Amino acid sequence: MGSIAFSLFSPKLYTKPRVDGGTPVAMMAYPTPSPAAAATKSNLGFKNLMESFTVDIHRAEGRQLNVPLIAPFTIASSRLEGVENVAVRVELNNGCVGWGESPILPFVTAEDQITALKKAGEACEFLKKSQAMSLGDVLREIGHLLPGHDFASVRAGVEMAVIDAVATSIGTPLWRFFGGVSNTITTDITIPIVSPKEAGELASKYCKEGFKTLKLKVGKDLNTDIEVLQAIRAAHPHCLFILDANEGYSSSEAIQVLEKLHEMNVTPVLFEQPVHRDDWEGLGHVTQVAKSKFGVSVAADESCRSLADVKEIIKRQLADVVNIKLAKVGVLGALEIIDLAKASGLDLMIGGMVETRLAMGFAGHLAAGLGGFKFIDLDTPLLLSEDPVFEGYEVSGPTYKFTNARGHGGFLHWDNLA
Repeated sequence: MGSIAFSLFSPKLYTKPRVDGGTPVAMMAYPTPSPAAAATKSNLGFKNLMESFTVDIHRAEGRQLNVPLIAPFTIASSRLEGVENVAVRVELNNGCVGWGESPILPFVTAEDQITALKKAGEACEFLKKSQAMSLGDVLREIGHLLPGHDFASVRAGVEMAVIDAVATSIGTPLWRFFGGVSNTITTDITIPIVSPKEAGELASKYCKEGFKTLKLKVGKDLNTDIEVLQAIRAAHPHCLFILDANEGYSSSEAIQVLEKLHEMNVTPVLFEQPVHRDDWEGLGHVTQVAKSKFGVSVAADESCRSLADVKEIIKRQLADVVNIKLAKVGVLGALEIIDLAKASGLDLMIGGMVETRLAMGFAGHLAAGLGGFKFIDLDTPLLLSEDPVFEGYEVSGPTYKFTNARGHGGFLHWDNLA
């Protein structure tokens, strides 16, 4: 491995046996910095290491990551009974291990699990056979092997694993690696498309658990959507609403929903992807009416699948918010979009597909470390009936706290996935 001068907050060196299959290595523990200290150190992280840190990969592999859901997850475009994702494990020659996850969501991600496993395997074989190179070169090669939207989810999983291994090598948690602005986030929680009675019960449950923002999946039936909204309002009168239509409405239906809510004295904090991803005119129309007439911001999610999409959204003022999902654009792609959105005045949301705490944890570290995200939607690990991830971030209701453990801080028992 190449050496690098790197000093963050006076670390203490100690050793700890590995339980994730890697070689025992020296580890560094860091005290929690003040916000001011974190800000001054933010330039010592990811971007500087792109060209200065040498990556030498010893092992790399992808395996199935299947986890059942507590209940079926239904949105306007699909229904999911359980998670069928792909986990990626990368081990460097120094023994440090990094973890990634490629989420699979039918009709949203381009890959199915079989394709994702195949492409992850190809990328891992390339990484194992490659000579040592800079982190930037590794990530660029991954981008060449897994280009565009068609392989974005696999690309994200492999990028996560490599970046996690590098952060582990330098002994810093990912949230500091990405800037160190904060070590906590507060997420909303999603109510999928269910009956009004079930929606009210879920809203009551989440209210007791401390969730203040509920994200409601809508877009299959306009009248039922209104009934569900009424049931949730009765069960959790003071909650904040995010509506997510997942492309399910026409522009006229989307505006009709807002009118009905206005009659109920309900103003959503956000209306996410009200129309089909390719209906740019409809998206722009809903955005204009929602903001000018009802004071509601509109987010582009499925319509935001590339840097080019975001440029079009900015140029034509098609949305107020863009939803960053690593599975849509990869890690490097997300960082490019975040920079452009911030420079252009677009608000930021971070979300995910249906993921375990591997991918959600990585996205949470990124959002906490960078700061500046107005909406946080990283809740799907809370909807799983099992948690395959050991250690990692700490959960208290809607609040995630990222520890000082190096890298992601969480891991899988790899042999259990074989």
